[in-house]
Amino acid sequence: MYKRPAQGEYAAYYEPYVDLVPEGDIVQLLERQAEETRILLKGLSEAQTLFRYGEKKWSIKEVLGHMADTERVMVYRLLVIARGDTVQLPGFEENAYVLTADFDRIPLVDLLANFVAVRLATIQLVKTLPEDAWTREGIANDQRVSVRAIIAIIAGHELHHRKILMERYLGSNGFPTE
Repeated sequence: MYKRPAQGEYAAYYEPYVDLVPEGDIVQLLERQAEETRILLKGLSEAQTLFRYGEKKWSIKEVLGHMADTERVMVYRLLVIARGDTVQLPGFEENAYVLTADFDRIPLVDLLANFVAVRLATIQLVKTLPEDAWTREGIANDQRVSVRAIIAIIAGHELHHRKILMERYLGSNGFPTE
């Protein structure tokens, strides 16, 4: 079952994400997050989802696509390590993923369905992990990481980006009100 990861179980650059995760049932948190993100964005128009709060910043669609892509990468890491594979896992370049995905051409309803589908798959995997898998460690992006740390990173990453969406996008003076 979930126990908060110790600092040595993940790279220091993930600490802001892990710190956002409250104590409690991590599966319930993951479930709530999927619904909260869907509700936050579902009523936006296609024009609103193209909003960028600054030059060279991602659009709302790109943020949502990034959230799903990152979760896919992290869940792959989680699966490999939880199953006891000792292969060293590569990093990934998030900006290149966003650039080549061309998320702005995809309807919001499809991006939301994608995010929710990825999250539901994450939840099913996490729910079925044997207890001893939670503390298994492996190497991803040249850094040691535990399964339970990856789960916390996934939850914290969503919280981080949802906060940015609320504050810098939807809460921006420049956000289109159409």
